[in-house]
Amino acid sequence: MTGLLWDTPDSLRRLVCELVSWESHTHTEGERIFSSKLRDKMLQLDYFQQNQEHLSLHDAEGGRHLLTALYRHPEAVDTVVLISHFDTVATEEFGDLQPLACQPELLTRELVNRKADLNEEARIDLESGEYLFGRGTMDMKMGLALHMSLMEKASSAEWPVNLMLVTVPDEEVNSAGMRAAVKVLMKMKQQFGLHYTLFLNGEPSFTQKPGDEKHYIYTGTMGKIMPAALFFGKESHVGEPLSGITAPYISSFLTQQMEWNPLFRETELGESTPLPVSLQQKDLKGQYSTQTPYHAVALYNVFIMKRSASQIMDLFEMAAREAALKCNQSYKALCEREHIEGVGEVQVLRYRDLLNYAEKKLGKELIERVKEEVLKHPEWDEREKSLRTAEQLMVRCKELAPAIVLLFAPPYYPAVNSSDDPLIIESVQLLKEVSAEFGIQVEQVHYFNGICDLSYVNYQDRSDGWMAFEHNTPIWGTAYSIPFREMFKLQAPVLNVGPFGKDAHQSTERLHMESAFVQTPAMLEKLIWSICKRKGSGTGKPSKMENLMDQSFQESS
Repeated sequence: MTGLLWDTPDSLRRLVCELVSWESHTHTEGERIFSSKLRDKMLQLDYFQQNQEHLSLHDAEGGRHLLTALYRHPEAVDTVVLISHFDTVATEEFGDLQPLACQPELLTRELVNRKADLNEEARIDLESGEYLFGRGTMDMKMGLALHMSLMEKASSAEWPVNLMLVTVPDEEVNSAGMRAAVKVLMKMKQQFGLHYTLFLNGEPSFTQKPGDEKHYIYTGTMGKIMPAALFFGKESHVGEPLSGITAPYISSFLTQQMEWNPLFRETELGESTPLPVSLQQKDLKGQYSTQTPYHAVALYNVFIMKRSASQIMDLFEMAAREAALKCNQSYKALCEREHIEGVGEVQVLRYRDLLNYAEKKLGKELIERVKEEVLKHPEWDEREKSLRTAEQLMVRCKELAPAIVLLFAPPYYPAVNSSDDPLIIESVQLLKEVSAEFGIQVEQVHYFNGICDLSYVNYQDRSDGWMAFEHNTPIWGTAYSIPFREMFKLQAPVLNVGPFGKDAHQSTERLHMESAFVQTPAMLEKLIWSICKRKGSGTGKPSKMENLMDQSFQESS
């Protein structure tokens, strides 16, 4: 194939550097305008100049938009969905190099002058000349660039399959982009009569441990859920501490119970989830005073594989009741030692129980006003709004204190896995064979060792396990929601194939250029072609594509 914009290593390098230079940190103006700039870029392709109705922007909250680009073969139904995100984390950790953080060529050259500032592994990689440094090079604008290249090749050579590029904002915080994309995918499926065959993500191959040089493909992704707690004690003057009970005192027992608790570990297909840890713990006093802190909050990170939200809440309540028991035993001993009656035992209740109690006491109309007041605070994110909603209800129901109120805080990423799907089994074998031609070893990982947007497709839980999340997330249906019912309908296997890189979210984030510009493009092209042949996409005219693909593989090898 000749005359293409993004089909050579040099052109792919220029493309990814341009995409990285469009700074798009989550919740910034750069993120808000990225999709429009990308739309203009995609309009350089003849296909989208002639089919502009196949190139669209869709609302994704906060003035942001996701982009869909559909290459549709007139006789094909089978559709591969190419998923990526274009937001990145911020760049403060780059220090005085921050102006170059999104300029990969300039940053990589400047780092040569600062090798002494790098850790040994990053320094060796820099000296090898095999890596391109910069924010977003690895996570994950190279994945987007590879998908753009696939779209160009498919539309130019009229590959007998449909490809839909879906690139979204806000993967790094709440996945608002992908949650919005679910309904877009359903709408486009009906509008164009598509059959989704594969959801193919382009997240990079992450190292499994420090110094790991292996390349990985992922046939699923780990899930993440965030149990949270509001601790509500009894206030007192610091000069009379025994007339109350502090929230930090109560919270310490649950945090000890949750941190590294093996009860929350799951093991599937020889892989295990990391143990839970605290992501945040603080009291909610607005300012310093000699009043003791009587309300505090904590967030706990829990990774999941098979468990539902309902099962996690059951485990969380079990841990909280054990923590409350220990807290009450300790507090009782204190009261006996100091010869005081105390303020009562700490009880455990779920947010749903608190809400039901508050509605009976205060009325639903007042409860709705309380929620609305919380939502009026733009300085609070979704987690803070969840916790503050529970706090405001407890302020009005102090007779329930001292208490631990259990809830969920956004985001929630369901786990998904397609390792036993016949298409995925064949695809993994094919990708291993293609990579072997380049002299590299690719290994299969069943669960992506992070979180990614594949969590919102191919949803499998047919029970009501997700209802516990809806019932115990205070901002559900207002500031946060997940389209579970639509996710049920997006049934196709998932796969993640992306370039090799290192140190995502660090100042030494870097992309392996041979993997990104040569090896992974060949793997992706071969994968798409194998799907065309396997599914028999219906044109009956594969010869043109076959000849072009054979030529492409010969040139790449």
